[in-house]
Amino acid sequence: MAKKNAFYAQSGGVTAVINASACGVIETARKHKDKIGKVYAGRNGIIGALTEDLIDTSKESDKAIAALRHTPAGAFGSCRYKLKGLEENKAQFERLIEVFKAHNIGYFFYNGGGDSADTCLKVSQLAETMGYPIQAIHVPKTVDNDLPITDNCPGFGSVAKYIAVSIREAGFDVASMCKTSTKIFVLEVMGRHAGWIAAAGGLAAEKESDAPHLILFPEITFDESAFLAKVDDAVKQYGYCAIVVSEGVKNKAGEFLAETGTRDAFGHAQLGGVAPVVAQLIKDKLGYKYHWAVADYLQRAARHIASKTDVDQAYALGKAAVELALKGKNSVMPAITRVSDKPYKWKLGEAPLKDVANKEKFMPRQFITRDGFHITDACRTYLSPLIKGEDYPPYKNGLPDYVKLKNAAAPKKLQDEFSV
Repeated sequence: MAKKNAFYAQSGGVTAVINASACGVIETARKHKDKIGKVYAGRNGIIGALTEDLIDTSKESDKAIAALRHTPAGAFGSCRYKLKGLEENKAQFERLIEVFKAHNIGYFFYNGGGDSADTCLKVSQLAETMGYPIQAIHVPKTVDNDLPITDNCPGFGSVAKYIAVSIREAGFDVASMCKTSTKIFVLEVMGRHAGWIAAAGGLAAEKESDAPHLILFPEITFDESAFLAKVDDAVKQYGYCAIVVSEGVKNKAGEFLAETGTRDAFGHAQLGGVAPVVAQLIKDKLGYKYHWAVADYLQRAARHIASKTDVDQAYALGKAAVELALKGKNSVMPAITRVSDKPYKWKLGEAPLKDVANKEKFMPRQFITRDGFHITDACRTYLSPLIKGEDYPPYKNGLPDYVKLKNAAAPKKLQDEFSV
């Protein structure tokens, strides 16, 4: 049987280590040239497949591909675009088959979160529903750490490390100024429905007086009076109060504290800034001077302080995706299984996509203290290994030396255009 080419694409919000997974996919495919031909990357995710805008990764040197391991963001461009069901938009799937046939693509690797798993699942069904043989493997990625089955998600460990480092350093800053100046610092982090990133900030507090003194989780309904009492108590005890707040915190009515009323391409509520809302509340009710910050893209782009555990796992999952495809697997995702906490050990397994797509893993209640404002020892045990180790990128002239690929376009073979 003639060997098939592979299609790889990145989807959703990018991370500090998604390119490490890309590196794992491409390097592993290159080691199996007898079974896999070229690896084409979709420019801007699945959109690249629909529009036949493919990047020929064979034009990149081994050195350039290797450098992806230490380069943040999405080297091939990402997207927020979700395929509709076959019944809703058959034209999309017919187009995919047309493009895959034209470029002899038999392997599909989609690197993303829960919505991306859904896209990968739909593509995996092409063989059965539309008579086109293709093996679709989902490569997990999400800073939100909310994919089910896998112990943790690539991208999360590095964000967790960044947030824990940031709130610790900011805590030292505020503590040094609180006698005559700022007494409140609020750091807003990502996490629409799951509070994993906010929880990671709690790793910085090794004793009660350490920042952060309070954490606001999406899983815990915001109680204004209880919160303000805790803030006031921290200021009176320690001279200041440092707070980590997840963007997805909700009030008793079930409304996001920072909802703007708009929605993104996946249908998720667009959130504004919750940090200024919380900070202003403290000012209005308690009168304390405040500063706030939004980690935003900085938290997920911070490759300079990436977790070595995260980098290693991201690469391993990309490598495993190719190996699963070569074993004939379809509609699965390589997943991390935790073997032990101390010492931390992990191995790779696999999860069926039907059990992953469109499902979210939330913070277990036992990971959050009884009062709802911090993490428990059980949570600390889970999180701590994920931020361990440093994997610094090379530096040049005092700055990280990241790679920018040529991203040469593969010649188009189809005459018609397809709009998305």
